[in-house]
Amino acid sequence: MKKKTSSTPIVNRSARFEYTLGEELVVGMSLVGPEVRAARLGHIQLKGAYVSVKDGELMLHNASFSVALNRKGESGSKSVDDRPRRLLAHAKEIDRFVAARKQGFTIVPLKLLNQGRYIKLVIALAKGKKNWDKRETLKKRDAERESRRTT
Repeated sequence: MKKKTSSTPIVNRSARFEYTLGEELVVGMSLVGPEVRAARLGHIQLKGAYVSVKDGELMLHNASFSVALNRKGESGSKSVDDRPRRLLAHAKEIDRFVAARKQGFTIVPLKLLNQGRYIKLVIALAKGKKNWDKRETLKKRDAERESRRTT
């Protein structure tokens, strides 16, 4: 019997709180077999992950994949793998993101999409928020929650 795959995207909720987001881009990922299985089952953590540019390629760092180990006698044991992974995008898109990075933007992963055959990652250009910006975000969120509660 096959395990049911997760079709809901894996979202990096802390990115929306920590950064002011700009332009988004959907890119592919270069994964190996156990990582693909972990992505399909939703065993990925994007919190604290970031994207860097190395030799004209986008690399995803600090994204942890809970990979199942298939050794004799150890069925079901898991290992967390957080090696850098290559992201697949067109050269023009990479150049545009490199130019924005030189202007002080950060590239952060927002969500991992696993519908259909391919596993895609949504990345965005972001500017870090100051502490007072974060407090304003919390105040707005609380005000919206109160207004929804009263209606």
